[in-house]
Amino acid sequence: MLKNTITFFVLLVALIAKAQEPTQTIRGTIYDKQSQATLSNVKITLLNEEPLRGTFSDESGRFVIQKVSIGRVSLKLDAQGYEPMLMNNLILNAGKELVLNISMEERVKKLDEVVVKAGGADKKNPLNETATVSARSFNVDETNRYAGSLGDPSRMATNFAGVAVAGDARNDIVIRGNSPMGVLWRMDGINIPNPNHFGSLGTTGGPVSMLNNNLLDNSDFMTGAFPAEYGNALSGAFDLKMRTGNNQKREFLGQIGFNGFELGTEGPFSKKSGASYLANYRYSTLGLLSKIGIKTGYGSVPQYQDLSFKIDVPGIKYGRLSIFGIGGTSYIELLDKNHKEGDFTVSSIAEDTYFGSKMGVTGITHKLFLNSKTLQTISLAASATQNSTQVDSLFNNKTDKMQRYGQKSTEMKYSMVYTINSKINTKNTLNGGVIADLYDFNYSDSVWHADAYIKLTDFKGNSLLLQPYFKWQHRFNDKLVVNTGIHYQHFMLNNSKSVEPRIGLKWKLTEKQSLSLGAGMHSQLQAMSIYFFKTHLADGSYAETNKKLDFSRSNHFVIAYDNNFALNWRIKMEAYYQQLYNIPVEQRNSTFSTLNLGATYYFDGVDSLVNNGKGQNYGVEFTLEKFFSKHYYALLTASLYDSKYTGSDGVQHNTAFNGNYTFNALVGGEFNLDKTGKKVLTLNAKANYAGGKRYTEILLPESLAAHRAVYDYDHAFENKYKDYSRIDIKIGFKLNGKKVTQEWAFDIQNVLNRKNIFQQVYDPYKGVLKTEYQLGFFPMVTYRLTL
Repeated sequence: MLKNTITFFVLLVALIAKAQEPTQTIRGTIYDKQSQATLSNVKITLLNEEPLRGTFSDESGRFVIQKVSIGRVSLKLDAQGYEPMLMNNLILNAGKELVLNISMEERVKKLDEVVVKAGGADKKNPLNETATVSARSFNVDETNRYAGSLGDPSRMATNFAGVAVAGDARNDIVIRGNSPMGVLWRMDGINIPNPNHFGSLGTTGGPVSMLNNNLLDNSDFMTGAFPAEYGNALSGAFDLKMRTGNNQKREFLGQIGFNGFELGTEGPFSKKSGASYLANYRYSTLGLLSKIGIKTGYGSVPQYQDLSFKIDVPGIKYGRLSIFGIGGTSYIELLDKNHKEGDFTVSSIAEDTYFGSKMGVTGITHKLFLNSKTLQTISLAASATQNSTQVDSLFNNKTDKMQRYGQKSTEMKYSMVYTINSKINTKNTLNGGVIADLYDFNYSDSVWHADAYIKLTDFKGNSLLLQPYFKWQHRFNDKLVVNTGIHYQHFMLNNSKSVEPRIGLKWKLTEKQSLSLGAGMHSQLQAMSIYFFKTHLADGSYAETNKKLDFSRSNHFVIAYDNNFALNWRIKMEAYYQQLYNIPVEQRNSTFSTLNLGATYYFDGVDSLVNNGKGQNYGVEFTLEKFFSKHYYALLTASLYDSKYTGSDGVQHNTAFNGNYTFNALVGGEFNLDKTGKKVLTLNAKANYAGGKRYTEILLPESLAAHRAVYDYDHAFENKYKDYSRIDIKIGFKLNGKKVTQEWAFDIQNVLNRKNIFQQVYDPYKGVLKTEYQLGFFPMVTYRLTL
């Protein structure tokens, strides 16, 4: 009797414990990779449970697996005539359902049976299957996981081969020696302005990203020779996707961290229609603390806030409709009185700078299948970017000041994007479209010179940029594919034209090895304000001497080798050459080139430019990667490169971004502290070593005589600061309740407090040169709650 009673209670306790184990739902939709049509009758198997269980996709391509134990999960997908897939180590939390959008590729050759091996899905191939070289996908897990990334896609991307850090305080990225101004940003198929707080017009980076990784879906990052649908960029492209909200369950998020105080919500408008919403609001952490009277120890407190949202309506009678938006404002005062000796600053000594920026973009997209294999997409969008700057010079021991520079400029853009994608058969897919951007400009700035204010820009007007393109993918068989296309650009302001052929080839040598080739012509407009920079003539009148500038142009050539030599391991090597030409330089003999713009946080306008400059970038890249499995991951990247330019002086110089080498080593682990997966500890570390920043020397005797910094432009960028190095660590803890997930992260930037040089400046008060350093030891804490 006693034995039976004990047995009963043991079983009862086990059942109660089992019942209390948190579970979650996995849902998703499955598509054909080429046509984007939904796939029915796909078998989805959940691999992390015994016995195995699963389900099939319905006629709309949707599937649901309920009551899945939280933690890391893996799925296997099988469909008749398609390459089988494995999706390994997906994160399933108690506070949020896992919603997936999955693309499967149809086989050219029909086989009776195909064996899929574990780890086969984690190849880091880009979502855009026509990007054959210099491209990879990334996910939200990576932006959260990598130490030093701060939840920012740009900072995360600096861990990849071919990418260098431009500076600690901003997320500008240098791709293969190119200026960070050569990067294209795209969201849900629409080209967008610089999505960063405190971003200047024409730039592509900033101190804090407006992109909220809690809202992003898997996306692509490209570093060269990109496909024909991408234009108006010389160096790289972020092709971002914003995920759709949960259309079956309301979920909420709260977060406090480096990027700000955040509140987010998502859910269905109605479960029957499948329509959903997703929204997130964020406010500057330091700004909020300052407003409520808490001293933070920072003299210059950044004030910013942003809002992101997406509405998705899949069930309308004629196609699918989605609306997205991103917007934010930012303001900061950089005052000389808050300047500390040797500290990093973006303001000059003896100056007070007041800077504000605003950015917003909203778009609406309609997708309609004209037949089972032809998808038409129409997008309309409007965006605006505004900057205001005031620079006051200080005099008489800083008791008096006057405005030296003032600027307020706005760019509006109205966009229409039309694409049509048709999968002719298993071997051939055609895609074409047109991007039309109508720009509306309002530029105004002036500078004090020789006892008067001189206008630099003063222009109101508009112009149109047209970008039609066409591309064709031909799959000879399951091992050999060619992607070819052509991109055309026409800028109506000065009738500039550019015809840009592109081609990529990928050959699977074996099941584990592949060889890829890519080549293409690419071009980019100048920063818009450059076209309207005014030349002050001797008679007091003004002339716009830059208005006829053509596109800057480049030719990309890339060869890549990829080897998945072991389960969840791969080696990738790439070699590239980039020829740059048609680059704006001065008419007079000088070392100036627009290839160096973006090296500083300001742009002193230059007039009388002509497209006579040139440059070249070449190098090799190496990646050794261990995808997450058996509780850990590892990433090692190395880049060796050379970046040169020639100005109107006819002499070849190093570019401002020619660091020559950069190395990254990342490693991280995830450990369950209990058997149920409720408590999870994460440890991540990163080490970075890179060539020092190039600089042009300040001539001290000449600076003393002129009472301002005088540079040795005859030897531009010949010198380098000491090599850059930094170690970051991140420690995280996750607690899954029954329906709530809490996460804590302790992120330490520059653990060893390495003194990396930012710049050398001239102090006009003391008549000496001073060295300013990048960010030192910098700890941050993040807390996130999802339910």
